[in-house]
Amino acid sequence: MIAADGKRAAPPGKVLVIQLGDIGDVVLATPTFRALSESFPHARVHALVRKPYGSLLSADPHLAGILEVSKSPRKFLERVGGTFRLARELRGAKYDLVVDLRTGDRGAILAFLTGAPARVGRHGDEKPFWHDLLFTRVIVSPPHGPPQVHPGGDQSLRVVREIGVDTEDSRPRLYVDPAALVRARVLLAAEGIDPDGRFATVNPFSRWRYKEWGHPKWSELIGRLWETHRLPTVVVGSREEADAAGAIVRGSGAPTRSTAGKTTLGELAAVLGRSSLHMGVDSAAPHIAAAVGTPSLTIFGPSDWRAWTVVDDLHRVVTPDRHCVPCHRKGCDGTERSLCLEELTVGEVLRAVEEILPPALARLIPPPR
Repeated sequence: MIAADGKRAAPPGKVLVIQLGDIGDVVLATPTFRALSESFPHARVHALVRKPYGSLLSADPHLAGILEVSKSPRKFLERVGGTFRLARELRGAKYDLVVDLRTGDRGAILAFLTGAPARVGRHGDEKPFWHDLLFTRVIVSPPHGPPQVHPGGDQSLRVVREIGVDTEDSRPRLYVDPAALVRARVLLAAEGIDPDGRFATVNPFSRWRYKEWGHPKWSELIGRLWETHRLPTVVVGSREEADAAGAIVRGSGAPTRSTAGKTTLGELAAVLGRSSLHMGVDSAAPHIAAAVGTPSLTIFGPSDWRAWTVVDDLHRVVTPDRHCVPCHRKGCDGTERSLCLEELTVGEVLRAVEEILPPALARLIPPPR
């Protein structure tokens, strides 16, 4: 490891990686966990993520421990009390190295409160002056990796490369917890889906509506997949998305089922890992599917897929054929509506599905890692 003065420091015995981003950010950080484990084989690497994202990482062999932090409660005393309890736990762990993968104030404060002698963080141009002072080393504009990298995984690896840590495998990878797999199999069977058979999964939902494709179009696509290939589909999502998932199921006219709101994130990874093909929009689910080895097809509109994923024989993207794509805007003219996605037809998406479906269906599902 390279210290703040540029000299090589003794390898750490205990490492904490702070990733307080969304679900997809946690998935994309898995190459960084792997890189630290490979670079410091005798160290115990821990991850600190937002609750309940830890279940995605529970079986990761590169992590010796997982900590979760709840979203800041509204009441001041609860927020202070929760932070104090977590800070006491972090300080008691006696970490040698702490790496904060984001530029948020909360992660920086928690890194400082660990008392670790080496604290690495990212510089944020719009952060208050004290942000960078909480770290012993601040990474400013870390360079991109060599050409053959996973762009999403590279987002985090760029930070640890600056301290001499790297991995040859930059692809995000999730390991399915055996207990989560058992529960997922029981759930699928209860829904009338053979967990060892062929089925597709669909996540039509995004945290941001301007990234979504029309729900009736998903119903039509699912129905046509059944008519042509007799491929049943499972719609996945959160508890808040259960009603919308039910509407998509009812509109499909096919043996479609919904597990929206019925799984933990770890169980969702298990469900996606059993499916033959995952289809969805720019959200966390396609990252999870690809990280468990499931072929995927993702619809992108305003956002740029080149910054987050790779395309190969088993992973495809569909983008509208418009000169303005990607525009990086939150909808057209501030409307929260993306006309490019509204104009994208079922036929265009179905053609892409037909291209990836043969190798996806020919794939043998390996035992869970």
